[in-house]
Amino acid sequence: MTVETKFNHDYVTGFSNELGEPEWLKELRLQALAKAEDLSMPRPDKTKIDKWNFTQFQTHSVKSKALASLNDLSDEVKALIDLEDENKNLYIQLDTTPAYASLSQELIDQGVIFTDIHTAAREHSELVQKYFMTEGVKVDEHRLTALHAALMNGGVFVYVPKNVEVTAPLQAVYVHENPETNLFNHVIVVADDNSSVTYVENYISTTETEESIFNIVTEVFANNNAKVTYGAVDHLNKGVTTYVNRRGTAARDARIEWALGLMNDGNTISENTTNLMGDGSFGDTKSVVVGRGNQIQNFTTKVIHFGKNSEGYILKHGVMKDSASSVFNGIGKIEHGASKSNAEQESRVLMLSEKARGDANPILLIDEDDVTAGHAASVGRVDPLQLYYLMSRGISKVEAERLVIHGFLAPVVRVLPIEGVKKQLIEVIERKVK
Repeated sequence: MTVETKFNHDYVTGFSNELGEPEWLKELRLQALAKAEDLSMPRPDKTKIDKWNFTQFQTHSVKSKALASLNDLSDEVKALIDLEDENKNLYIQLDTTPAYASLSQELIDQGVIFTDIHTAAREHSELVQKYFMTEGVKVDEHRLTALHAALMNGGVFVYVPKNVEVTAPLQAVYVHENPETNLFNHVIVVADDNSSVTYVENYISTTETEESIFNIVTEVFANNNAKVTYGAVDHLNKGVTTYVNRRGTAARDARIEWALGLMNDGNTISENTTNLMGDGSFGDTKSVVVGRGNQIQNFTTKVIHFGKNSEGYILKHGVMKDSASSVFNGIGKIEHGASKSNAEQESRVLMLSEKARGDANPILLIDEDDVTAGHAASVGRVDPLQLYYLMSRGISKVEAERLVIHGFLAPVVRVLPIEGVKKQLIEVIERKVK
């Protein structure tokens, strides 16, 4: 597997210059490009990706027009947005183009930054440099992280200053509307000491595509006594092969909560890691997955305890239909010295057909004695008696399956910490189970 030679040193230099990036970012891109060829691909457990295309593509930058009005959006995108909210904190990206940005004057006055990643690199260079692929996701972890750093072409930067509480959610919508789009999206969310923020993102395809590549990296930083609540609903079409890496770092007494609706229709590799670095830190990941068609997916969720008295929780429910297959890896790791910590996880997978496959792998790695840890996992097929009972009451098989799926996912959906994500997730599940 080789890196597309079209996107070479000269191309990356020109792309960075066109964006007016600071010298440090251009140099980081070029160093990453040089490393990419020699680095190995990631090796997700129990999923072979050697024949998946993550590196061969023709188009890197797709130019779209800025939005004159939110009414110019398609109905399916408008459904994700509260159009009546005059003080909405909203960013919309059409393919790789920043198309709309709005932040309330109150938050601007408080020093909150919420802008596209390219503008942030130009206008807040030192702040972006501090967090961009330094302490979260590293450039040289494998070939896909290096390619991501070299070819980043979208994303947002969020910074909440010390002692600022952002009560209204910040929302970013990434719209895939051009079949030629290949996206290398980078999101950074920083909550400085004693601050809090809720960030919600949507990835949505409004077009069909034969073959696109999405390489997505998120880095979340909750500094001392800060809280970040991060919600996402991913719904990209079956022609998109996706690598997504969402990683959080929690300092002393900090909290990071993830609410993830992983609803892509194409082959997907997803990594979600929370590093509990500080004493008293807290990490919680809740994920819901529906697989259908012939797609193959691998989801790895990790919570790694470094700080004393840290708490980590993983809750995942997945439903597989048709010939879809998914691997759910849950890893709770307590490092030596993280005494009094607690690592808990639960994974449940329901298969609706004979050809569907699901695999749940709970793993606990404990290097400290004075801790608490536990896990639960189950994989099974839908009970035919449940369907028969519903169908005997005059309900069609499709409707009976829909009711079973909603009932199976409800224990996770109803405890998601963001109401907007709950609503969007229910609507996406409806579309996927029909």
